Amino acid sequence: MNFGKAFSFVFDDPDWVKKILILGLISLIPIVGQFVLIGWSLDVTRRIIQQNSQPLPDLDFGRQLIDGLKAFVVGLVYSIPIIIFVIPITIVSAIAGDPNMDPNAYGAMVSIVSLCCGGLIFLYSVLMAFFLPAAFGNLVARDTLGAAFNFSEIMGLVRAAPGAYLLVLLGVIISGFIGGLGSIACGIGVIFTLTYAQAINGHLYGQAYNEATRNRGFARVY
Repeated sequence: MNFGKAFSFVFDDPDWVKKILILGLISLIPIVGQFVLIGWSLDVTRRIIQQNSQPLPDLDFGRQLIDGLKAFVVGLVYSIPIIIFVIPITIVSAIAGDPNMDPNAYGAMVSIVSLCCGGLIFLYSVLMAFFLPAAFGNLVARDTLGAAFNFSEIMGLVRAAPGAYLLVLLGVIISGFIGGLGSIACGIGVIFTLTYAQAINGHLYGQAYNEATRNRGFARVY
């Protein structure tokens, strides 16, 4: 896996400024723009998986909007356990308003529930950081929403290339930092940095998927 390539491939495209600027401006559209940007990122993933010689895509509003909506659904479903773990914390917090509750008992209950549920949220978040990129890779490789929920195959991808998906996690953390740098320039630079960050993520997802399929001999679908 070529980690550095995910950060440099954008600049190999002679039209990279135009492509990044267009997607950056599109991303300013409330809600819809964010879906298109995420779909564009997954288009990068698709091109890497297909070994396209020009991995930086142009704007394809309709298709990328649909891909972004699919990614939103996938992320939402994978986040359900986190929502479930938050519910007990919310319930316990609501009990705080009961004047008949013993403050000491309440404090102990809050500590126990927060510790247990908080720990579960942390552990699941770490797992999701590995499985979600694999789910996105499978989603675009097989071009069907159901592929993102083929949990046995997703787990197989991660097991086949745990080092690659660890690098994806590292890369996503770095790209998140890069994406926020644009706010320094009165927010104007975000148009470029957020789009560039999404391009990095898409490239890493595709690379990790390719390595996993090579290691396990998964059927590649173009």
